Amino acid sequence: MADTQTLVDDILQDTKEGKFKSIQVENVELIELDEGNLLASNENKIEVQKFRKNREDILMQSTRDATQSLFNSLWQLPFEQVEGNYIVTLPESKTWLPREKPVPKKKPLTKWQEYAKLKGVLNKKKSRMVWDEVTKKYKPRWGYQRANDDTKEWLIEVPDNADPYEDQFAKRKTAKGERVAKNELQRLRNIARAQKTKVPGIGLTPTEQPSKDHLSKALAVAYKSTASLGKFTEKLRKEKPSKFTGKKRKFEPSIGDLKKEKEKQLHMLDISAKKIPKIDVTKAANRVLREGDEQRSRERPSRKTPKKHKGKSSFTEKKGGGNKKSRGKRKK
Repeated sequence: MADTQTLVDDILQDTKEGKFKSIQVENVELIELDEGNLLASNENKIEVQKFRKNREDILMQSTRDATQSLFNSLWQLPFEQVEGNYIVTLPESKTWLPREKPVPKKKPLTKWQEYAKLKGVLNKKKSRMVWDEVTKKYKPRWGYQRANDDTKEWLIEVPDNADPYEDQFAKRKTAKGERVAKNELQRLRNIARAQKTKVPGIGLTPTEQPSKDHLSKALAVAYKSTASLGKFTEKLRKEKPSKFTGKKRKFEPSIGDLKKEKEKQLHMLDISAKKIPKIDVTKAANRVLREGDEQRSRERPSRKTPKKHKGKSSFTEKKGGGNKKSRGKRKK
């Protein structure tokens, strides 16, 4: 008791000396609180000149007042103590915050959910962990290392009405694979029904309105589903060959006829040679000659006489560089 009193006295002494600040806040009525969002807005107005001089100190003081007001308000709310920790029940938020993304749409009900809603079937939630009689401890009901896993049994009792030579382990494994495939098909149907589309029928997958081609394709897939890929599968009477079996590739033997191989290689060379464009020698020579004539004609000086300008007299020179002679009179 004395130690507790000494601790309280030390805290009060430190508070008087200014080591601990008071929880009192000035101008509390100007601070808007939203306990639901843990939001505090300080609306105290500050002079511009004063804010420019002591910006950091004013911001620190304003933040401290808003935070202290929020904590004072939280301690006035109803709370409870759980394992040494105080849990406060927050009220409803006052400020509506904008969403980053639109509100998600409601997922459509599955076929079973619609049936359960129609018939009033209640969904009883099962516990995840169940008791395993073999290991004498709790294990998951489903999934990896689940409880009462029948696939881990080393001995299976053969039923009275079953074939004694039938492999019960393989039968149980096949039944599990069929259940998994059925659940996957049902899941795809639910997705297709939600998107207002149809599940494509592949192989022996059931469809709403199977066509003749669909049945033929399913029959071809069933023939090849054996270990021999349908080689020893017996066909029906008057059964026509299916057009969905595909084409079998044919390969040449490793050692064959050399004459045929030579002809095949020459044929390939002819095809590749036809792709190379041939050169027309006559056409190329004519083009070279024509380009040479055009170049010489450009280099040759022009023999055309210059046109006379209107309103001006023209002068002619003699070949020997004599005197200039004016234009003579016209001959009559």
